[in-house]
Amino acid sequence: MKKVLYVPLDDRPVNLDDVIVQGRAAGIHVITPDAEDVKNRLDTEATSTGSTLVNTYAPVFGNTAKLRQFILNHMSSVDGFIISTDMLAYGGLIGSRRFRTSGGGTYPDYDPATTELLDVIREIKQSCPHKPVYVLDTIMRLATTVFVEGLTQSAYDEARAFAQQPRLAVSDFEAILEGYDTKPDGTNFGIPIHFDKEQYYNARRHKFKSNHYILDQLLHAGCIDFLAIGVDDSYTQGVQSNEIAFLEGYVNEHLGGSDGQNPDRVIILPDADGLGYSLMGRMASHLHRCGSKPRYSVKYFGPDGSTIINPYEYMSVHENIQHHVDMVGGRFVTSGPYDVEIVAITSASQAADGVSHVEANDMNHIPTIIIDFVGGGAADETVTQALLNSKSTGGLLGYSGWNTAGNKIGLALGMAHSRYTFLITENRPPSLDAAVNAHGSLLFKRFLKDYYYKKLTIAEVRTYSRAHALFTNVPYADQNMHLFNTPEDYEVLLKLLRDRMQTNTHTLAEKNAFLLGTSRSIRQIKRSGWNYSKYASAALDYENPDFIWNRAFEITLGPSVTLH
Repeated sequence: MKKVLYVPLDDRPVNLDDVIVQGRAAGIHVITPDAEDVKNRLDTEATSTGSTLVNTYAPVFGNTAKLRQFILNHMSSVDGFIISTDMLAYGGLIGSRRFRTSGGGTYPDYDPATTELLDVIREIKQSCPHKPVYVLDTIMRLATTVFVEGLTQSAYDEARAFAQQPRLAVSDFEAILEGYDTKPDGTNFGIPIHFDKEQYYNARRHKFKSNHYILDQLLHAGCIDFLAIGVDDSYTQGVQSNEIAFLEGYVNEHLGGSDGQNPDRVIILPDADGLGYSLMGRMASHLHRCGSKPRYSVKYFGPDGSTIINPYEYMSVHENIQHHVDMVGGRFVTSGPYDVEIVAITSASQAADGVSHVEANDMNHIPTIIIDFVGGGAADETVTQALLNSKSTGGLLGYSGWNTAGNKIGLALGMAHSRYTFLITENRPPSLDAAVNAHGSLLFKRFLKDYYYKKLTIAEVRTYSRAHALFTNVPYADQNMHLFNTPEDYEVLLKLLRDRMQTNTHTLAEKNAFLLGTSRSIRQIKRSGWNYSKYASAALDYENPDFIWNRAFEITLGPSVTLH
């Protein structure tokens, strides 16, 4: 079994647990740092006066020094690397956007402590020149992080609206760093009420210098084999626009790119939490097929993706799909034969037609991915019920209905790409058995989480948490339940979560999509035909579901599915 060293964006399951299981579904053993070294948490302490919250503080970030040493310790024993620069240099995604009193010195010597950490990537390539080194980086998002170092929901709302306002268009690197506060007419913005704009700009300056360093000093120098740059929480205009344009221009001028992209070296798109999935897909393709590129086609059921731009993104759904296909190591085609079809449901009214198409693909042995673009941050009920009523759904290579359009695409496509490259190359029965169980578990989890938790159970959690808030000036207690609910109420919430997810697991296992003894998953793809395994059991350890970041938005969830 191939071994891949993986440093995640943070320790939320979408970035860590899921990618480990995804690797297992593709015959890859994923080596990760100690849990404590990638641990991220929102503020863990609070001060109050009576029923009024005064402040929150003491977040938790990853241990960058230990992460650097972890990479060096395992460098010689793995077959490839997937490394988040946000985690390596800043201790995680939330650490990479911490407010700063300084934006650092003059590039490229802007922060020796940061560049020393990033330069471990250079050490990898120098010591292991033939091993693939994939890196994921992010352009800093528009908004602040709620309840990290005292920042509130009001700060988040104000910062996002503030950052969405257009800035004077400039292309020079230094001009971008100095122009964050300049309107198109040359005047400056006012002073925000709930956050310090200079400290916010300094955070942007430091992160943007790191973005440039990774492109200029590492990728351009040949130390990175492929770079995925995700724009986290974006908009069609605003403070990120000059940053994105500069990086795209660099790709065109120095890295052989076109329209800011080079499918063989670097892709820039709206996504963050799907990047681990995407790069694991690309890694599986490299390790199993030495760079061969499966062909992908997309069929929309509802409005064409070219007409849809997610509220948290800056490019259309169709463009995002195309660039994600490049990112995972595939080839997007608009005509002629294809290897895998993406079924994109963009209207609930066409969900039934979409499912009928999936069933036809199943009969005709066409590997298929479903992406639910109808729901916002969760799966849509109409789309989900149509899918769960079909036995063909259990055989999908990838599926997601979770969060932004970019997240949905990255999760579904990365999952499918890694699985497909394994299915068409692996022949050993023990490996096939272990992998089909992992894939079945991950597919089952996506429905259990994207619909049964994010659409149903989370509403109960939020209602109880908010109704039992400790502080009258915190309307959304579910954003940090350890701080904003009593220990007794937190235990009630935890029991509610675990009881509901047990019931939801049993309910899901009885749907046609995962019906035990009847529904099936693809076990192997051979020229002579497909082999299948049937769903045999599905279980969730009672104590497994947990509020990993002490908030309702994200839970630990690890169902175990077996197939025979």
